[in-house]
Amino acid sequence: MIGVNRLRALSAVGLLGLLTAAVVLVADLHRPPAPADIGAISGPYASLLASSVDLGPARTDHVQLTAALRDGSRPDLLMGWAVQQNLSVRWRPGDSWAILEGAPDAVSGAFDVDVHDYRGKRGQVFYASPQQPSVPQSLSVEVAGLGRILGYTPHRESKVWMLPLEVPDQGLSPSALLRTYNAMPLRDKGYTGKGTTVVVFAFDGFDQADLDTFATTFNLPKFTPDVVGGMPSARRGEATMDLEAIHAIAPGAKKVLVNARSTVEGDGSYEKIAKLMEDTERTYPGAVWSFSIGWGCDKLITAADLAPVRAALSAAHRSGTTAFDASGDLAGLDCKGGDEWSSPPSDNDIGLDAVASMPEMTDVGGTTVSTDDKGDWLAEQSWFDPPLSQGTGGGVSALFERPEWQQHLSAPKGDGKRLTPDIAAVADPFTGVQIVFNQQVIVGGGTSLAAPIWAGLTALMNQFVVDKGGSLIGNINPVLYAIAQGTPLPAFRDVVLGGNAVANAGPGYDLVTGLGTPNVENLAQNILVTQKVVG
Repeated sequence: MIGVNRLRALSAVGLLGLLTAAVVLVADLHRPPAPADIGAISGPYASLLASSVDLGPARTDHVQLTAALRDGSRPDLLMGWAVQQNLSVRWRPGDSWAILEGAPDAVSGAFDVDVHDYRGKRGQVFYASPQQPSVPQSLSVEVAGLGRILGYTPHRESKVWMLPLEVPDQGLSPSALLRTYNAMPLRDKGYTGKGTTVVVFAFDGFDQADLDTFATTFNLPKFTPDVVGGMPSARRGEATMDLEAIHAIAPGAKKVLVNARSTVEGDGSYEKIAKLMEDTERTYPGAVWSFSIGWGCDKLITAADLAPVRAALSAAHRSGTTAFDASGDLAGLDCKGGDEWSSPPSDNDIGLDAVASMPEMTDVGGTTVSTDDKGDWLAEQSWFDPPLSQGTGGGVSALFERPEWQQHLSAPKGDGKRLTPDIAAVADPFTGVQIVFNQQVIVGGGTSLAAPIWAGLTALMNQFVVDKGGSLIGNINPVLYAIAQGTPLPAFRDVVLGGNAVANAGPGYDLVTGLGTPNVENLAQNILVTQKVVG
């Protein structure tokens, strides 16, 4: 059995593994907040401001915040009120959200809050209000909620770790990965993802030489991804791992890298993410999307902040897009960061990646997998490595109500809120997947590996389902939960062992690995059956 003798492996020859690390958020969520004023925001948001230097009243030309609207009708009341407050409103017909913006003094006066400039621990200067703006009573019939006044979004990137060897032949090869999740039967029937597109959203770039070496090493066709928004200058290995993992599974699929760096430059991050999604959907309709990056812990913001992103992803679903996002590698402590592990976690440290936790996104957790030397699955448990302060994310949303397709779940926690993750795949770098980075064969890991694995598998399943007369899968979450409730073939391997820092795995759905990991051949057959039954 592979992946169980950790102590023996620690003395083995080291190799490089890729893990997602919250290298930006880490530096900021550090100092405990001072006692809050009346109306002040508490929790991780207060910690962010407490760890920064208050530079006094904001001097920027404008600040902005998001208003979540009750429907897509023209917000005439909001627009009229904004004019009276010397603010402007940006809104498009049909959108259920709008952007309010204006000079700092105007925003401060309109909502009776302070708006100051701050210098963060990394030197970044941003505006923020320590208070949450309230919806004026006169606007409550149009406006459902307001986002934060915050000109900075902590984001999740990756770095390379030195890790010991504990997998056959230095990691799962592409063929072993296919066997692990029973996708080989589809490949044997000629399904390679041909005719599908998989889009990777990334903060870093790749070297074509690495992709060429990967293809040659594993006897796969060479591929050159489209690059949208210019090639990112950084080379951290994240984009390389994502693209190669997808190609290992679906070599016939078209691959695209979308540069998401602009979304974390300046303010308005979530509006920028929405625009990036809209542009991507127009260019590559019906693609499979993979996110191994993150935009802050859910306790830093409000649900209104994410209204543009949710609307953009919902629209993409309607053309057949499926989207997967890594749950994060901080073991359920996304609001703590990954640097300050000397003290026990508090309630404020427990949290989720904000975008990954949206009901419209399929949130992917991580496992430690055991296989034989050919890659045939033997066992699996949740990925949690306390000595490295790493592990699969997961938990209960602070922002969103439980969607209809999760209503039947009996989780030990939840209080009617969205539960994450939805599903899982291998993430432990001790049992990860072979990739090529910097012209070396290394082992990739992290939930940032699990998400592109699911993206590649979905490309295979899309080709299969369409070939059999079905349609693109699109929003896969309702489908997954319906299949888990009962279909002809067992589609998930239930992960019942292990846990993370906030929850334990167990029979059925859990807050560590969700519904479990896939049996791809069975899952594809069940999706086809479900489509024909409901359609």
